[in-house]
Amino acid sequence: MARDDGYLLDNRQGEAGTRFDALGALFDASTFRHFETVGVAEGWRCWEVGAGGPGVAAWLRERVGPRGRVLATDIDVSWTEAAATDGVEVLRHDVGRDEPPAGPFDLVHARLVLVHVAERDAALRTMIQALRPGGRLLVEDADPALQPLICPDEYGPEQELANRLRTGFRALLRQRGADLSYGRRLPRLLREAGLADVEADAYFPVTSPACDVLEAATVRQVRDKLVAEGLATDEEIERHLANVEAGRLDLATSPMISAWGRRPADDGPPS
Repeated sequence: MARDDGYLLDNRQGEAGTRFDALGALFDASTFRHFETVGVAEGWRCWEVGAGGPGVAAWLRERVGPRGRVLATDIDVSWTEAAATDGVEVLRHDVGRDEPPAGPFDLVHARLVLVHVAERDAALRTMIQALRPGGRLLVEDADPALQPLICPDEYGPEQELANRLRTGFRALLRQRGADLSYGRRLPRLLREAGLADVEADAYFPVTSPACDVLEAATVRQVRDKLVAEGLATDEEIERHLANVEAGRLDLATSPMISAWGRRPADDGPPS
């Protein structure tokens, strides 16, 4: 397949909002736990990178209070604009190509973003550059290569079909420059970038109603590309969507690896 750098899961498609809601249901509790770990507090200035939907920015706004600031950015702010309130600014921004927004920030956070960004090394540098000395970076990204099956318990033809379609979906992601083993490298990348006190953990649901919603929305969003590339037929996609709707599949997600660290208070400009 030819290389295509366009983002596979276009925010302008109607399924994007459904996907954002499902991702929030699956991962918000874990993300907010990590915000507690890094110590997000009243008065902090926070940059939410690749915000997608409004949920994470809204949580940060409540935590930082009226003296704080939250900047929510994305390459397409169609769904992020709902977060724009007093204390939350929404800005169109390409973290892999644009200069960092006006800071500095006490917290920079990105969830399920860098795995999709072809210029992910530049994006990471931009995020670190935007931190104040002593500021915290939290990056959370999937590692589909660690657990490649959407049905880890592949005990029948319905589960086999689900896993085959997921293999096709990941082929489309690779075609567009996604790095499906990026998550595992985050701790090392943060250390190599000069951050201190680096830690990481991983989380992934094994079965959840939100997993079913996410899978159906994702498949509908990419079905034309799956068929066009010969990775699935319309009949197979319809059969799989019916299986999801019937609740007969225990659908998992890829492990989401969360890594966090602190920009040293006495460092110079990031390299």
